Amino acid sequence: MYVYEHQAKEILSGYGVPCARGGVATSADAAEAKAREVDGKGCVVKAQILAGGRGRAGGVRSAGDPAAARAAAEALLGSRLATAQTGPDGQRVKSVYVEELVEPQRALYLGLLIDRSAGRVAVIAAAEGGEDIEERVAADPTVLQRVLVDPDSGPETAAVRGLAQELRLDGAAADVFVGLVESLYRAFVELDANLIEINPLAVMADGALLAVDVKVGFDDNALFRHPEIKALRDEDELDPVETEAARYEVNYVKLDGDIGCVVSGAGLALATLDLIHAAGGKPADFMDVRPVASREQIATAFGLILRNPKVRAILVNMFGGGILRCDTMAEGIAAAAREVGLKVPLIVRAAGTNHDIAAKVLVSQGIPVAFETDMDAAARHAVAAAKRGSA
Repeated sequence: MYVYEHQAKEILSGYGVPCARGGVATSADAAEAKAREVDGKGCVVKAQILAGGRGRAGGVRSAGDPAAARAAAEALLGSRLATAQTGPDGQRVKSVYVEELVEPQRALYLGLLIDRSAGRVAVIAAAEGGEDIEERVAADPTVLQRVLVDPDSGPETAAVRGLAQELRLDGAAADVFVGLVESLYRAFVELDANLIEINPLAVMADGALLAVDVKVGFDDNALFRHPEIKALRDEDELDPVETEAARYEVNYVKLDGDIGCVVSGAGLALATLDLIHAAGGKPADFMDVRPVASREQIATAFGLILRNPKVRAILVNMFGGGILRCDTMAEGIAAAAREVGLKVPLIVRAAGTNHDIAAKVLVSQGIPVAFETDMDAAARHAVAAAKRGSA
């Protein structure tokens, strides 16, 4: 779960992270008033959407005075801002953040994330921040410096000072940087975050560090421990199908293809998507049916795919294990097919516990289905069926 920039800054400010002064506004009048409160050499008006790349898309605008801030807010509010992270439809701008204009000596990049290969939180930083940081890292990975954090002792001061040195920070600025990393790490752990990103982190003339733009993501599975953060979720920005799937505890992500996928297990689901791509097709979704899913939850999950008008074929790849049996999945699929109506080809690959019974369940209930025993063959069959359906 991600929160808006202004929410992220409010959260991190509570941990002592210095942020540029500003306020959120949902109208042009409010934006003008906020600009007067900033009381500086000007301000910046930022569209508040749950995606990066706003600057390149015209979602961050400088304003020399309150009247200019009002004009910028009028242009942004109600518009749809499309960035590389939103897709072509973009996201509707419902609020703007009016922030003081910061003129740093330098702009750094600083982030905390989970290094899954090391099983630890990593502090990553670059001596030059900006929206093109990802492209620069892709071209030269040495742009990023990294420090792993021992979960028992927290950030090691000597290692963080070494990182500060790599960023060309010394004296008071280095001391401030060490304290900032400690504060961010405490926030990361206490809030069950999976990403904290400050880009840019402004280095001011007096050596102060200021978070100019902030992005914070939280672990969805830990939100039950943080009701105050869960309450910040903007349901309007969520895909309604994904929201319904989450309500039934199904892991579902909508994609832009035409082959619906129902798979038991996240790793198997990713492999299935790869096989579809390799066969020349495009998945319409990522769907991972949990091991403890009930027949009713499976029926709901399958029904979501049936209601997707872009779907031209459906591939079910089920592996029955010790908890979720193949016949349970088959019963849920049959129930949804009877209720919603199956109008596209259904290809099923079943293996593991009760795979033979699963086949009998589908056939005995009159569900039109083609069976495959090999994953690759099932993927190629689904791709071919989808292409015939779109012809």
